[in-house]
Amino acid sequence: MTAKELKNELEYKNKSAYDSITEDELERSFAYAESYKLYLDCCKTEREAVTYSIAMAKARGYEEYTLGGEIVVGGKYYYNNRGKQLILFRVGEGSLEKDGAYVLVAHIDSPRIDLKQNPLYEDSGFGMFKTHYYGGVKKYQWTAIPLALHGVVVKSDNTVVDICIGEDEDEPIFYISDLLPHLAKNQMSKTLAEGITGEGLNIIVGSEPYREEETDGAIRLNLLRILNEKYGIKEEDFLSAELTAVPAFKARDIGLDRSLIGSYGHDDRVCAYPEITALFDTKNTEKTMFAVLADKEETGSDGVTGMQGELFTDLLAEVCEAVGANYRVVKSKSKCLSADVNAAFDPNFPDVLERKNACFINCGVVLSKFTGSRGKGGTSDASSEFTAYVRNLLNEAGVSWQMAELGKVDQGGGGTVAKYVANRNIDTIDVGVPVVSMHAPYEVVSKLDLYMTYKAFCAFLA
Repeated sequence: MTAKELKNELEYKNKSAYDSITEDELERSFAYAESYKLYLDCCKTEREAVTYSIAMAKARGYEEYTLGGEIVVGGKYYYNNRGKQLILFRVGEGSLEKDGAYVLVAHIDSPRIDLKQNPLYEDSGFGMFKTHYYGGVKKYQWTAIPLALHGVVVKSDNTVVDICIGEDEDEPIFYISDLLPHLAKNQMSKTLAEGITGEGLNIIVGSEPYREEETDGAIRLNLLRILNEKYGIKEEDFLSAELTAVPAFKARDIGLDRSLIGSYGHDDRVCAYPEITALFDTKNTEKTMFAVLADKEETGSDGVTGMQGELFTDLLAEVCEAVGANYRVVKSKSKCLSADVNAAFDPNFPDVLERKNACFINCGVVLSKFTGSRGKGGTSDASSEFTAYVRNLLNEAGVSWQMAELGKVDQGGGGTVAKYVANRNIDTIDVGVPVVSMHAPYEVVSKLDLYMTYKAFCAFLA
């Protein structure tokens, strides 16, 4: 055997998906990206992702389920958890105690700028909103870009008002100012983390005063008038509102070859969309399958809509009860792909990633055996046996894939929902898409990596 043959036989290295993909499949991957871009533009908050995903599910015969309801073999159901978490499940004909459930979990919340509960004020000729950023952000990235306002306001009579301002071309946008470089000597001597403060992320929402008569706070009053006339809300209604500022950008192709997608919210809708479409497209009727779209991952997965909550296991228990299966046995036999992103190797910032254990654009879906930080803190660390199971599954399905960890050992790190599923005695590994500029207002992914993630989830459910 020649040295070249031996190297091909024994060595492992990341390979570009372009090396093996057919022209027909490449065309399908680009077409798939178009539907994903529409999903991104319509789903900039977890509430919008739930609403859009439910519409997709209902069009494919899924029925709404409530706790304690009837579950039948062959049934297709969705559970809408307070408008911010969605769990889809199909009850298979096979033995749950033998095979367990096949679970896909992604999150649909993304870093953003939330309004404080009492946000509106006036200062120096501007009407402003006070904010509190959500998730891990570089605060300076959120200044001097166009923002849209999304969310809901629940009025005193419990009427829910949906808000979406700034997405259409004829609508106004919102804006967080930054300091001009001519006067930024002191600011620019600070660290990036200190240059813009959390309390400094105040949004400009207007400047015109109420002019019927002179009054203090005339700009603020005029803004309240506009909100009341358009939406029927009063200032006190902000106290029971969930309003957030997100980038007013559309998903766009990047590059002369259109091989990449730039958008807000790839993390983690780039995994959520392949997850639900794989569930919809699978023809397998033997397996019992769950697709979970979770909230609150960016802030620790706490609360009634996060993966630390009990809803997923409550639904699994109800399925077990309906088919006469032992819930604890089923959990022990179940398998989960925690669908979350990893940091793609960026040639502009090579020092934070260890090249041999990093993921690369266009090399396919990425497996992350563990996440966490500094000594593997805060992670589940998938077993070698389950890692091999997934690796072999992807190889057999012809999926381009790679293995990576998140950054150099002492550089930092991050977590996913994997550990919250694994804590329920369910084998779990992270599987997702490499992302450039993760958590920025505009992130970048590869169309091929997106498609390979969809293909991986289809193989898992097949």
